[in-house]
Amino acid sequence: MGCDVKMEISVDTLQLILGQASVEQGNVPDEILLLAKAIDDPYCLPFIIEELDELEIGDEKMFRFALLRVQIDSELRMNEDIQMHQRRRYVAQVIEKMIFGELLIEIGAQFID
Repeated sequence: MGCDVKMEISVDTLQLILGQASVEQGNVPDEILLLAKAIDDPYCLPFIIEELDELEIGDEKMFRFALLRVQIDSELRMNEDIQMHQRRRYVAQVIEKMIFGELLIEIGAQFID
């Protein structure tokens, strides 16, 4: 286990996080790359919590919706690979609670400005 720093980030994960069908990794903000790394390898989370805590998020609304997309996708695909999707959902929820203090899916979208 541990965290593979040189791990390739999945294009599928970037597409999901960004909500776009076409993504060029060179144009992706650092905070999204860090999120994608954690989603692709949930065992990285304990090793990057300080980085996450110190994140300067350029677009908080976009970042929060990225976390929400991962949670929704994981729920929808849970029957495909239950362990993988439970881990991905857990990572997204932990990051969202760390950064925003609560889960959007629980409080409702009307609180996003």
